[in-house]
Amino acid sequence: MPRQPIHSLEWLIARHRETGGWLTLSAATRRQRENIFKGVIANVGKQPYQAMTKAVIVAGREKRAATPARARNFLDAMRGLFRWALEAGHVAIDPTAGVKNPARPKTDGFPVWTEDDVDRFEARWPVGTRQRVRLDVLLYTGLRRGDAVRAGRQHVSEGVITLKIEKSRYTMEVTIPILPVLAATLAAGPCGDLAFSCGERGQPLTKETFGNDFREACREAKVQKSAHGVRKIGATRAANAGATVAELEAIFGWQGGAMASLYTRAADRRRLAKGAISKLDRNAW
Repeated sequence: MPRQPIHSLEWLIARHRETGGWLTLSAATRRQRENIFKGVIANVGKQPYQAMTKAVIVAGREKRAATPARARNFLDAMRGLFRWALEAGHVAIDPTAGVKNPARPKTDGFPVWTEDDVDRFEARWPVGTRQRVRLDVLLYTGLRRGDAVRAGRQHVSEGVITLKIEKSRYTMEVTIPILPVLAATLAAGPCGDLAFSCGERGQPLTKETFGNDFREACREAKVQKSAHGVRKIGATRAANAGATVAELEAIFGWQGGAMASLYTRAADRRRLAKGAISKLDRNAW
């Protein structure tokens, strides 16, 4: 492999990869940023990193503007690089400072599964299939797919899953009692030695492979959704059953009350509407 010229952007990226800050990023984040850096190196890697001005960073963002998620990921990668470079004394000015993220499109996020979706999936993938294990692990634990692919027997003690979650960079721990319905699914399998959710030969999965395979299973079941929305229906079920904000945060690993409150407020509105609807009828006064 040819040596990178010292003071080139490619050299700076290589030094960044040697730092503790880089190594503490999740494997998924490192893969994502590696793909971004690969493109940056191919285009401007031989240029001096001192030539990376705010205008250059903005141009990189605008080049990816058609896909806002790609533009945000580009900015995250370059911010991580130059914030480290500034702290290490390689640059005097961080060219990413003050560069704004592209506006997020106004959506409700990933589509939430409905009970009909769950019924169709369960009818196509009964207990005893890998696909059913994957659904039930998501549905009855509230784990994100990055944690669902890691959860296994080694995390279970006295019927409770205890796992540090990826979103917190493995600093927050959730404890999730295994419900009887999930226990029955896991007992029927097939499960892997290191993870409940496994591939055809029992091997652990990356979250990307898990997501792609799960999406294919959804399409076979005539469900036009993905793994992301399963977590949402789990939270909706819990809130509708009367779970409090604190209880939802304990299950789903949320903090600050904002996310959990979305679900409890929606559930409270439904309960209040059911109790108050008769008040619209004059004959019931």
